[in-house]
Amino acid sequence: MSRAPLPEDHHRLVTQALAALDVRNLVLSIHDPSFPSLPSEDSGRGSPYSEGAALFLESARALGFTGIQLGPQGQTTEANASPYDGTLFSRNILNIALAPLEHEPWGALLPPGRVEALSRSRPHAAHPGERYRWAFRAQLAVLDEAWASFRRQRAESKPSAAIQDLSRRFTSFRQRHRAWLVRDALFEVLCEEKGVPDWRPWADSLDGRLWNPAPGEESAAAARVLALESRYGDTLERYAFLQFLVHTQHEVLRERTATWRLKLYGDLQIGFSPRDAWAWQGLFLRTYLMGAPPSRTNPDGQPWNYPVLDPEQFFMEGGEGPSQGFRPGAVLRFMDARMDKMLAEYDGLRLDHPHGLVCPWVYRSNQWDPVAAVQQGARLFSSPDLPEHPELARYALVSPEQVDRSVPRYVDGEVKSLTPEQVERFSVLFDTVVAAARRNGRELGDLLGEVLSTMPYPLGRVLARYGMGRFRVTQKADLRNPADVYRSENAAAEDWMMVGNHDTKSLWRLVGDWQWRGTLRAQADYLATRLCPEVEHREAFARELATDPGRLAQAKLADLFASRARNVMVFFTDLLGMPETYNEPGTIDERNWSLRVPADWMREYRERLRGDAAMNLPGVLAMALRAGGAPVRQKHRELLAGLDRLAAELRGGA
Repeated sequence: MSRAPLPEDHHRLVTQALAALDVRNLVLSIHDPSFPSLPSEDSGRGSPYSEGAALFLESARALGFTGIQLGPQGQTTEANASPYDGTLFSRNILNIALAPLEHEPWGALLPPGRVEALSRSRPHAAHPGERYRWAFRAQLAVLDEAWASFRRQRAESKPSAAIQDLSRRFTSFRQRHRAWLVRDALFEVLCEEKGVPDWRPWADSLDGRLWNPAPGEESAAAARVLALESRYGDTLERYAFLQFLVHTQHEVLRERTATWRLKLYGDLQIGFSPRDAWAWQGLFLRTYLMGAPPSRTNPDGQPWNYPVLDPEQFFMEGGEGPSQGFRPGAVLRFMDARMDKMLAEYDGLRLDHPHGLVCPWVYRSNQWDPVAAVQQGARLFSSPDLPEHPELARYALVSPEQVDRSVPRYVDGEVKSLTPEQVERFSVLFDTVVAAARRNGRELGDLLGEVLSTMPYPLGRVLARYGMGRFRVTQKADLRNPADVYRSENAAAEDWMMVGNHDTKSLWRLVGDWQWRGTLRAQADYLATRLCPEVEHREAFARELATDPGRLAQAKLADLFASRARNVMVFFTDLLGMPETYNEPGTIDERNWSLRVPADWMREYRERLRGDAAMNLPGVLAMALRAGGAPVRQKHRELLAGLDRLAAELRGGA
């Protein structure tokens, strides 16, 4: 992997420019499978714990980033690579970096050269889905070897000091996390025993209700759990050991990022994996599922098929409510356990679709057409008298008079007003998240609310309680509507600015689309109003952008920093100039979730910079500073000169 050095003063000048622009957080977003690997350690799927990932993250810090936003890190399946369908407690063992397991600190669990041999055998030219399935099976096979090696060495009369240390830490880990380790491991055991990878075919059996037995089944369920633990003790121990490995490697990553002064953000996904739906089914409503309502991004809506937490289990029976010394019910205790685990593992959290915590869109689970069902759904807490959903009336937190009947149910203004007491009731789950953050020493600024094109009125009121912002995805801005939520001039200080995210096209693909559709000039005119304060120079600046797609892309990035927002997030494709799409939302495509940073990414990045085909951060920041007008330019004259020099060096190559 090429590590062409950046100019010596790059980090210092970028840091000064961020301070001058009052940008507190500059975060790089990348999911686990996308990390690069060194050729000798590449098993076919990225991992944030590999040596290649360490070099990438170190370079991100050198570029000037202050944080890294990861995606959900739960266990995925061979049939479904989506991290948003992964487990909530178990980590993805596909992330285990295998190369370190060859070395003595890890007990030499693998023989020398084992990982390099695996890397040579991977199917480089295969389709993304085939590559993922190969990596999935190959990873498990090598981890089985590591597990067998650990057991064998542990049983020796004089195990090595490394094995003794691993064994001691493994025992402690297993005891500390027993509550979720047993549930998650037994799911695999039962799926294997019944020969199906899905629990729904056996949902009506005792095994299907193992953690939520029917009245009178409690003793039988407890006995069944004990019998399974006894019969499959080795399998459960193997599951725990692999979780110990991946959790330990995550701790190593935390140590690295702390050394580099990079904040590490996790992703609090709104959905539940099938494993979690089985293990925690007693917490959910029986007849409704959660999805995304119709929106400007997805006019048909999205039937996510995620379970819905039961509001009647928020508090214990006889509880008085959130303002009167309530006692947490099963749902809030579950949320506390989940939050405490996540906040022990990250510096901050992205809250995935926070409307799911405040005012979830729900639809019937027994409909043959889920798309039609989600389109005919409703807000769980805002449906006091719907004829189509009479069951939801019991959960309503608003009166019929507070609902606007003249608009579709999914629009932001369906609920017209709320009292402070009602806002407090809408905020119960969100309050749990905030309380856990504070309990774990985090600040409100460490919570990122992924509010996109829609913000239902109850959600807006809840966020306002805490002064939290929203996401502004500027590539989606409606240039004809001055009030559009995605336009940068409408951002507030607490918002997060980004050109795109993991669900959008790369900026570099977009610029090509705008050029082909003949809309490049419209983008240029808009950016000229944002970045050129002198009206008399605006037309010339717009013409320059309209005739130079690379320059326009840099201006689109500069627009993020020229807003009032103090937080900027950049998806890795937008940084590196990669035109591919990471995920196409609402589609089932094996290309989704598979895009990776190439092993020789720095060389490719530097080559793209020469043609303004990747993010030139010093140049972008200089453009944003100049948007402040003559007084800002005069105040930061020396800084601008330094940024201009850096930008020119990057465009000229090293």
